[in-house]
Amino acid sequence: MRKKYEDDTSRRITRNMSANHAKPNISHSQAVDIVKKYYNLTPSQLHCLPSYDDQNFSITTVEGGEYVLKIMNSVHTKDPTLIELQTYAMNFLHENGLPTQTTQKTTMGQVMFLEGIDCGYGLQKYLVRLLTYLPGVPISEVPFSPQLLYEVGRTAARMDNALNEMQHPQLSVLQREGFIWSLSNIPLLENYMKVLEGQPLLGVVMSILHQYKTTVAPTSSSFRTCLIHGDFNDLNLLVQDDESNGYKISGIIDFGDMNFGCYVYELAIAITYMMLEHPNPIEVGGHILAGWESVFPLNAAERDCLFWLVLSRLCQSIVMAHHSVTLQPENEEYLMISSKKGIPILHMLFEMGKEQVEKVWFQSAARFNDRT
Repeated sequence: MRKKYEDDTSRRITRNMSANHAKPNISHSQAVDIVKKYYNLTPSQLHCLPSYDDQNFSITTVEGGEYVLKIMNSVHTKDPTLIELQTYAMNFLHENGLPTQTTQKTTMGQVMFLEGIDCGYGLQKYLVRLLTYLPGVPISEVPFSPQLLYEVGRTAARMDNALNEMQHPQLSVLQREGFIWSLSNIPLLENYMKVLEGQPLLGVVMSILHQYKTTVAPTSSSFRTCLIHGDFNDLNLLVQDDESNGYKISGIIDFGDMNFGCYVYELAIAITYMMLEHPNPIEVGGHILAGWESVFPLNAAERDCLFWLVLSRLCQSIVMAHHSVTLQPENEEYLMISSKKGIPILHMLFEMGKEQVEKVWFQSAARFNDRT
């Protein structure tokens, strides 16, 4: 039976909610009333979808449509411009041929609205959107063929090329200075090193941070900049069966980490997370790189720093997972899902070294391109 997904955030470490009862907890009947009142649609089926910070419902309507009703948490509700930009980007990418969700407008023509809801602890306001449903399952649930990984790289590059053309009067909001998940801000991880004290991992992470500061940072002025998705991971990419008994990419979801960064950051992030689900992680990079460069070839500086950027992203994921556990120890198993897979991969890549890993990636990409 096909599952429906939207915003399953177990790969992205949750931000610490600063307000009590930040996550909405509306009832099924309240969700039905919202859809009827604001969209003039009648739900025939409704069930909850997984999400850590927000509340999501999968909805099928009597009128024949399939949607995701998204109730934003009360903290993110206070930053409507950022949510508006994420929504605008999804619609923009859809118009440019990318498989993203779009928003269903209310009967008053709004793409989102504030609703006062009592979830059992007093009336609070929450941002509400109704998004189109995307078919498929997370790519993490299917076998990774070389061709599918190639399509991951190609799709990521196509997406960034499109985002680079997007215009909006509030785009400067996406600069997001100090954003801990930006690959421009790897040195900020030094503030969290205490969470690794006593672990052999600490020395590896500190060595990678040193390489970032001495190798990546001085070269970064040569990286091409653009607006990026920022979390192109194995749960934010949906796939479905294609006609050749393989899989095709059917959806890109969760634009919560969108920010101004660099093209090569998106590539590094994609390689990082796809490695987590592959039985032989070292094989992943070359196939994704081949797909990426079929759209947007790397320049010399970007190519030279790709290895350290991938390791830096692994460090971000691992360090922030450990940090989140100190804030929410009761959720340790959930928060450490990606970290537990990422730690042995980080050790493996670090021990192999830049030269050997690059040889595997670049030769694999060249062989793949020779066959196509």
